[in-house]
Amino acid sequence: MSRYFEELDYQPTAIGPISLRRRRELRLDVDVLEIMLGDEHLMSDLFTTSEVALAEHGLAAISDNRRLSVVVGGLGMGFTADAALNDSRIDDLLIIEKLAPVIGWHETGMIPLGKRLVGDPKCHFVEGDFFQMAAGHNGFDPAQPERRFDAILLDIDHAPDFHLAPAHAGFYQPEGLMKLQHHLKNGGIFALWSNDPPDDDFTRRLLSVFSEASAVAVPFHNPLQDRDFLQSIYLARRELA
Repeated sequence: MSRYFEELDYQPTAIGPISLRRRRELRLDVDVLEIMLGDEHLMSDLFTTSEVALAEHGLAAISDNRRLSVVVGGLGMGFTADAALNDSRIDDLLIIEKLAPVIGWHETGMIPLGKRLVGDPKCHFVEGDFFQMAAGHNGFDPAQPERRFDAILLDIDHAPDFHLAPAHAGFYQPEGLMKLQHHLKNGGIFALWSNDPPDDDFTRRLLSVFSEASAVAVPFHNPLQDRDFLQSIYLARRELA
């Protein structure tokens, strides 16, 4: 392999071939680690502001000091899970990831943050389809069916209306969101990452199910294009009993 590009792993999955690769970004003079699904870019370690913001905003919406049980939907490079573990209230963190190779890359240390996630006894990987689990009665914890959580932090699709798979679309409709809500404790928080700026229509959709809903704009500068971009974090709260 060239010192400017290296494919670290390539494996078939049910949704297409997935690969982990490292390349030299000559314009910034940095190495970039990235995950590709076929020819589609899924994520990299180059821009991580909003992935961290997902955990920070989602957990900040819980104002008291109780011990927290949290679900992260989508492991990726691990930035959301890593940021969640920085919250001293975390007692238990379940990370739901459909693609076994991504879990393996963390477990073997091919993705750097995997060492921290694997080494923290509060953190557990669960191989499974987040959307099927959200729609099901048993929920996210195979060891404790019907368990409810203080927060669910989701970063899988590009945006509420731009999905990696058509089967995900129903989750973002009121019926799908209602099923998700059943896996939250009373007053629990659902936080969603989006690659797009805040969408008032989706915020209203959240409000049709949750007692509170809002969107936080997350700006970041892209030095490759020398311009600013705007992503978003949606926050929704299950009604207090």
